[in-house]
Amino acid sequence: MPTYSRWSEATIAEDQRPSWQCLLAEQAGVVSVAQLRAYGHTADDIAANVKAGRWGHVLSRIYSTFTGDLPRQSKIHAALLYGGAEATLSHHTAAEEWRMIPIAERPVEITVPYTSSAVSQLPLVVVHRSRALRYTRLGTVPPRTKRTDTIVDLAVSQETRQAALNLVVDLVSQSAVSVSAMMECVRDRPPFRYRPTIDQALSLVRTGLMSTLEVEYQQQVERAHGLPSGDKQTPFIVDGKTLWEDVTYDGCGAEVTVRLDGRATHSVAGVAFRDRRRDNAAELAGRSRLVYGWHEVHNDPCAVAREVRAVLTRRGAVLPGPHTPCPACVGVVSA
Repeated sequence: MPTYSRWSEATIAEDQRPSWQCLLAEQAGVVSVAQLRAYGHTADDIAANVKAGRWGHVLSRIYSTFTGDLPRQSKIHAALLYGGAEATLSHHTAAEEWRMIPIAERPVEITVPYTSSAVSQLPLVVVHRSRALRYTRLGTVPPRTKRTDTIVDLAVSQETRQAALNLVVDLVSQSAVSVSAMMECVRDRPPFRYRPTIDQALSLVRTGLMSTLEVEYQQQVERAHGLPSGDKQTPFIVDGKTLWEDVTYDGCGAEVTVRLDGRATHSVAGVAFRDRRRDNAAELAGRSRLVYGWHEVHNDPCAVAREVRAVLTRRGAVLPGPHTPCPACVGVVSA
């Protein structure tokens, strides 16, 4: 079935149009002036419906056939109709549609061809421009950018390199996007910002890092303090199932596991049970284990490094050298 963008043409043959009610259902009650005219509504008719409080004016040449707050889907269709036939959901909105990030109250983000005259209309719509839209657009209903391009767009929009790196690691490792597909996307459509940072993030995911917390642990705990780089995402069989530990140091001669827990609480009973079984299995196997969350790794990586080094030393690990204090460690010592 043709999507609503086809119905934006006032010259479309009458016998090819959906019924008025079908159109409203497809577009969550939002229509453009061109569509209204194609279905027989004059400028005076439109003005009368708005004045009588039956319809609402949403954006330039875009109306809702109801009044009151706009639901999310109505906002999405209004933004796309405003942007034109090639407008595409992108950035945060596309990521929400792909279920990469939670839905939040924010403007609808669309990308339009570079030559489009559409501009952002806050607080409802933010307009981006692209010369490569024909390569990044998927013909979903409503249309959105591909998963790979959505991640790149979001990374480029971050305020700092570290934020861009964290975002790519999190989204690539948690969504149905392969590192190879991401690398191909970056190669074919090089981003204008943070290209080396995005490449670094993809390399981190390829080596096994699965979250921002794991990146922080590798950079601020291991590298900053001269600790060996542990193996990432090591498989263990527990109760006949393969479970994965975040960091292990068996390769250094010590049966030590570091588990990085990004959750504030174990709200799901199955998750809590799984972790208890992992703990018990590690104890039965004679493994040492340490568990850290975001608070410890981010706010006090020096203390984490001292604890990890102490356990590795006790278990006979082959370490690359003595403790290497980072600037934060030196600051604590000299204070």
